[in-house]
Amino acid sequence: MAGRTLTRAQLTEAVYQEVGLSRNESADLVETVLGEICGALTKGEMVKISSFGSFFVRQKGQRIGRNPKTGEEVPILPRRVLVFRPSHVLKNRINRSLGKIEGNVES
Repeated sequence: MAGRTLTRAQLTEAVYQEVGLSRNESADLVETVLGEICGALTKGEMVKISSFGSFFVRQKGQRIGRNPKTGEEVPILPRRVLVFRPSHVLKNRINRSLGKIEGNVES
C-alpha cells in the first residue's frame, strides 16, 4: 500500500475502461472535472462530493513560528490553505478495507 500513487493518467485510463469514451474524451472529462474543482476552490467556494468528502479553503492568520535549527522566531505570513474533510462513508470504507488487509474483519 505504501508508495503507490493514483495519477491523472490512471484516472483517465479508468474512465476510458469504465465509461467507454475514447482516450482523448476520457482525458478531457478528467481535466474538466479537475478544472471545475480547482476553479471553485480558487473562488473560495466549498466543493462537496457526496459519499466522498468536502474540499474548502481556509484563511490562516499571521503568527510567530520558530526556525527548528536555530530557534529564532520568524513571522509566518497569512495564507490560504486547502482542507479536505472526508465523508463518513469514505472513512467507513477505508476502515473496512483496512480490517480486511490486517485480517481484522468485523462481522
